[in-house]
Amino acid sequence: MNYWLMKSEPDTFGIDDLCNKPDRTEHWDGVRNYQARNMMRDEMKLGDQVFFYHSNCDVPGIVGIMEVVREGYPDFTAFDPDDKHFDPKSDPAQPRWFMVDVRHVRTLSRTITLHELKQKEELADLALVRRGNRLSIMPVSKQQWNFIRSLE
Repeated sequence: MNYWLMKSEPDTFGIDDLCNKPDRTEHWDGVRNYQARNMMRDEMKLGDQVFFYHSNCDVPGIVGIMEVVREGYPDFTAFDPDDKHFDPKSDPAQPRWFMVDVRHVRTLSRTITLHELKQKEELADLALVRRGNRLSIMPVSKQQWNFIRSLE
């Protein structure tokens, strides 16, 4: 099993939005970074555990846990000219962008803030706390996962 962290702005799609979807499941669309795309396309597997991270908000941090319930497949929003994630260079015959489906497992009892994560020596190698890392999807080691879970 792999572990991940996926960022979303709560004003765009937050943990409550995921909870309100049928079966508390939704596709994770709109990723337009090749490195993040590759992780979804090639590395995310059924059952992988994912931290849901609220970004670009007053108190950024980890707010919940999700599970990958469908492995990478073409991001259909890239083909829809009426969608905000439309990419005219993406072709259904050779898709450029991919997504996975995730299901809400649980909302944390509290937000584990970015500020708090940055203070923990045990997380010095966590991609999220490294300067300049702006990826919306990043791997988390099993040790980091367990440590972060212990903070709740």
